[in-house]
Amino acid sequence: MGEENLLVAQGGGPTAVINQSLVGVILEARNHPSIDRIYGALHGVDGIVGEDFVDLTDIPADELEAIALTPAAALGSTRSKPDADFCERIFEVCQKRNIRHFLYIGGNDSSDTLRIVNEASERVDYDLRCIHVPKTIDNDLMVNDHTPGFGSAARFVASAFAGVNLDNAALPGVYIAVVMGRHAGFLTAASALAREVEGDGPHLIYVPERTFDTDQFIADVKTAHAKYGRCMVAVSEGIHDASGTPMLAQLAANAEYDAHGNVQLSGSGALADLLVKVVKENTGITRVRADTFGYLQRSFLGCASNVDQCEARGVGIKAVQAAVEGHDGTITIHRLSSVPYTHELRVSPLESVAGLTRVMPDEFIAPTNNDVTDAFLTYVRPLVGTDFPTATRLNAPKVD
Repeated sequence: MGEENLLVAQGGGPTAVINQSLVGVILEARNHPSIDRIYGALHGVDGIVGEDFVDLTDIPADELEAIALTPAAALGSTRSKPDADFCERIFEVCQKRNIRHFLYIGGNDSSDTLRIVNEASERVDYDLRCIHVPKTIDNDLMVNDHTPGFGSAARFVASAFAGVNLDNAALPGVYIAVVMGRHAGFLTAASALAREVEGDGPHLIYVPERTFDTDQFIADVKTAHAKYGRCMVAVSEGIHDASGTPMLAQLAANAEYDAHGNVQLSGSGALADLLVKVVKENTGITRVRADTFGYLQRSFLGCASNVDQCEARGVGIKAVQAAVEGHDGTITIHRLSSVPYTHELRVSPLESVAGLTRVMPDEFIAPTNNDVTDAFLTYVRPLVGTDFPTATRLNAPKVD
């Protein structure tokens, strides 16, 4: 075969630890003499078909380690969803440059791209190893216990709620935060880690795995506010009514839609503003505030989970090893124990992840449909890092 080249690209939404995976790929590839050049495609599959490459082979290790600690996608990303013809062009570029290992760091769409490219190589008996390196803050990849990027985003969400909880206790009212998650509520559910003592928020958590009923929401807010003198709400951007229609589309007169016909959930505060209006008009509570976390939760500098960083590096290393050993597939994370937390990495078939979406299991969602269970807290707690911050409360005796 002669000298082999390796191609790595990043796709989909950036994360706080996606560059750990990239650096894991580069450093591990250097350990294998059969690999000659390490190419990076700029802006994912778009950079591949345009042959917009950079040479990563000789970048100093100390520079790579600094990049590993930097959030977002160092190579640039893309939202393109390649069809069969597009994937054929990707394969043609791989042939042209004698690329024998194609590693794509991304979500389920990225794994589907790899599956199609891999099939194209098999049809002409071209030895191309295709390995999917997982990442997504939504935590919605099948087979995996969790995915790199989720732990750090969950840490951000929980930390943000912990801080706002103190703010809301000092100046009571209703606070609503909209968190990313069109179909899966893992990230919104992570807000529950903000609770340290009885009465801490969020007092209500709504995820897209359950139907959102506006009347029940109003009743829940009234009950929590009466009990605690305040109410904090965590809500997924993808909450929907009984028909499956996103609440944003139901409540907003002029909802925006993306290129795929989906209601544009991220990038605006529309849902948060609409829920504020619903609460004010139906509860009589005047102090009602809301935030939309939006892009903040994806690549927040200085808020990465040390566990997430380690695992993101690990899947990159494992991906190169799998490719060199002659495998195609996706690297998956499997939990062995929660206390103490242990896991292992495996190579799973691309089709087990490609184009599929995982959602929160029923045992993670409280029967009231407005909270999470202890089982979820046990699941998520190890992933946000061993040094998750806690708040200190003033404990002073009252003066007569």
